[in-house]
This record gives sequence, C-alpha cells and structure tokens, in this order.
Amino acid sequence: MDELLLLLRIFLFGVFALAGVAKLLDPEGSEKAVKGFGVPEDLAKPVAFLLPVSEIVIALMLLARTTAWFGAILALLLLLVFIGGMLVQIAKGNAPDCHCFGQLHSEPVGKSSLIRNVGFAALALFLVGQGRDNQGLGLTQFSDDMLQAVFLLGILVLMAVAVFYLKKIFEQQVQIQRHIEVLEVISRDGASVARDEAGTPTESLPIGAPFPDFELADTAGKKVKMSDLRSQQKASLFLFVGPDCGPCNALYPEVGEWQRSLAEKFSILLVSSGGVSENVEKFGTEHPVLLQEKRELADQVKARWTPTAVYVNADGKIASHPAAGDVAIRELVGKLSTSDLAKEFTIFPNENNQAPVKIGEEIPKFQFRDIKDVSITDEHLRGKHSMVLFFSPTCPHCVNMVEDLKEWDTTKGKDDPELLVFSDGDVEDNTAFGLKSHILLDKHHKFSNTIGMYGTPSAVLVNEKGEIITETGVGAANVWALIGKTRPNGNS
Repeated sequence: MDELLLLLRIFLFGVFALAGVAKLLDPEGSEKAVKGFGVPEDLAKPVAFLLPVSEIVIALMLLARTTAWFGAILALLLLLVFIGGMLVQIAKGNAPDCHCFGQLHSEPVGKSSLIRNVGFAALALFLVGQGRDNQGLGLTQFSDDMLQAVFLLGILVLMAVAVFYLKKIFEQQVQIQRHIEVLEVISRDGASVARDEAGTPTESLPIGAPFPDFELADTAGKKVKMSDLRSQQKASLFLFVGPDCGPCNALYPEVGEWQRSLAEKFSILLVSSGGVSENVEKFGTEHPVLLQEKRELADQVKARWTPTAVYVNADGKIASHPAAGDVAIRELVGKLSTSDLAKEFTIFPNENNQAPVKIGEEIPKFQFRDIKDVSITDEHLRGKHSMVLFFSPTCPHCVNMVEDLKEWDTTKGKDDPELLVFSDGDVEDNTAFGLKSHILLDKHHKFSNTIGMYGTPSAVLVNEKGEIITETGVGAANVWALIGKTRPNGNS
C-alpha cells in the first residue's frame, strides 16, 4: 500500500508539474484561457501567472512525504475549482479552451476534459483520505521493484510528451500545407473557383446591417429562406465554400465537429456554387449544402474568397467581418465558442480593421441649426431609430445618390429609420438638393469624425436610446445595405 501511495504522489506530481511548466511557457495562451472562463480583464494576467506557479508548488509538495497530505488537499481544491468552472461554462453552452497542458495539449472544455479532471480529483481525494501520516514511502525508500516501476512511469511520461510534440509538429505541417493551398488559389496556379473580381478580403457589408434575404435549395432539395432562419431567433455562421476549393477540403472535417459541438450556440450553413452531384461528392450528405446558381449570395455579402465565414446574430444582423481562409475561420469560431452570443452588441470585427467600430457607443451631445434655421440637438435622435448620413455637395457619389434619397425620404414606411444629414458646404448648395429631412452643416467634418464617419457618403444607424448600432457604411451601396435595401424601393 505504501508503494502505491508513492506512485500516486509521483503521478500527480507529473500531472501538476507538466501542467504548470507548460502554462508558464505559453503566457499568452494561458491568459486567453482564463479570460474564456470568465476571469475579468484586469485580473487575467496575474491569474494566468499565479495558476501555473500554484500547480508547480503543489507538485513539489506532493513529492515530499512530510508535505504530501497538504499538497493533496491543495490539489483537490484546485481541481474542484477547475471542475466547477467547466460545469458553469458547459451549462452556459460555452466551450472555452481548457489550456490544461499549455501548448502540449489544449482542447475546448467538454466531457473528456471534465472526466479527466474528475479522475485526477479522485486520486487526490484518495490521498487526502489516507491522513497526514499515511502518505506512503519517502523518495529515499525505493525498493528495486519500485525503481523499475518509477523508471517505467518516467519512460511513459517521456513518450507521452514526445507524442504531443510530434502531434504539434504534424499540425504545423498541415497549417503550412493549407497556407500553400491558399497561396495557390490566390496566384491562380492551381484549380480554383473563379474569382475574377475578388477584391480584398477586408471589404464587406457593414456590421449591424441585416443579412440579405435569400431563398436557396440545398443538396437535399429543401428550400431555405433567410426569413425562416430569422424567425427561429438563432445565430448562424454562413460558410461560403466551393467544390473546387482546396482549403475548403482541408477545413471541412472540422466543420462537421463544430456543427456537432456548437449546435446549441449557432447553426452552420454551408453555401456553395455548382451542381448537386459535385457538391455531394465533395461535402457528402450528412450536412446539406445551400446551392447558389452562380455566386449571387456570396457577391451580395462580399464573400469573395472560399472558404469565407460570416457570422449573423439571432436578429439576422451581420455581426462579423468576413473571415477569409481556414486560419481566420478557425479564429472566428474560437471567439464564437467562448463568447456570450446573447449579449447585446457582441460583434467580431477584423483586428486589422482601419476604421474604429463604434457599435454600442452613445452619440455625443451636439447642437446645430439646420439649413432652415431649426435648432437640432442629440435629443432629436432619441425615442426613434435614425439613419445619420454624412454628406457633401462636392462629392459626385453623394450628388448621384440625391434622387434615391429624396424618393426614400418621402415614401419610407413607419418602420424605416428617420434620416438626419450632416453635410459640409453652404446653405444654398445643400438647399438645392431638396431633401425633406434636416440637413445640419458640419464644417470641416468635426462632428462626423467623432462618430466614425469617413468618406462621403457614409452613414450609421442609431437606436431609440441614441446608441450607434451599426458599423459605418461607406458608399451608396453600403448606406442602403444598413437598412437592407439596394435602392429606395428595392430589397437587397
């Protein structure tokens, strides 16, 4: 029995020491993991450091017979904290990265990680139950048989570490291969979906705009409409793929796993082009794929590459910039899995987005007199939805938009937002437009810049609380996209 207790202590020593050292070697990953478990932003860094230090201290306490019982108690308490945190996240439908063994082994919280920690806790509880003075042999009391057992255990641990490192190297090689496939697609050296007007992956419909209405048949022959998805009040991840897309091939096995593990948080809809047979051959029949005639839906949402993912919240509003390529898609899915998607203003802009996204911010206080000498303040935007438009008489794109604006301004329905225009220029030039709505003169664009306007024409939507609820839509097409239209009386 004494020999068994020593082996248990050595085993738990290995577990805690390996976990602690691995976390210390990956501080950024550890900090991200503790944030995923709900640790506040200002505490994440110290917790991410103290946690692995605590694990290493516990490991050393388990080795010495005189401190082993106290080490077992601390190990049990820490494991119970881990188990409690996992249960809370699972109950919320979240799957943060457990980061249990740093970069050696990391996985989303789930049954396997929970069962593993319960097993470790049972071993620690067993040691605690033996009492302070009954923790087995000391490290200097090895018999020959014990030395062989410990030697064998050490070999097994080293083999496990080697397997983890080999797995990591293999995953890196797979990533490199996928990057090569993406480069081949971009350079058009290999077979790929036609992208004659690809543009840049960062161009997109504004976050906060409604996802365009559509009706597409899937590979099983079922008709799917955006209106039906919107009525279900469930978030969706639209994944644009193609039957001739190499990176899609590499990503697809993971998509199936996401569809199973994250089904309670959001649906994943694959949208492809081409015929039924070639898409069934490529993607199988387990998860039907929506089929475009050409690329009409992809072009509407400006998903110019395959694969590209766009997240749409439960209200049917676009809540992410397009994630283009398998690496960016994995990053987006990782963020979705650890975020509270039901929280208001939960959005996922690209990190390299040049313009600030001010969604959720209140409109600053202002007071202007419009071109008819009427006093307008920020209170004008409260109690109703509004479109705030940034305009200029010297902008040819704005001038071209005037007739459409006049038509919409006079024919819009009761559910359409009110229009408020900030413009530069003088009173005469703006009066000539003949707009029914208030036009406020914003010299040198001072106010417009404070709410994230850049370029003309551009616009944001503001809710009845005076909060900005969309990203800045730049250009006439994106201005209309904010309200789900292509033209005043046309649906997008």
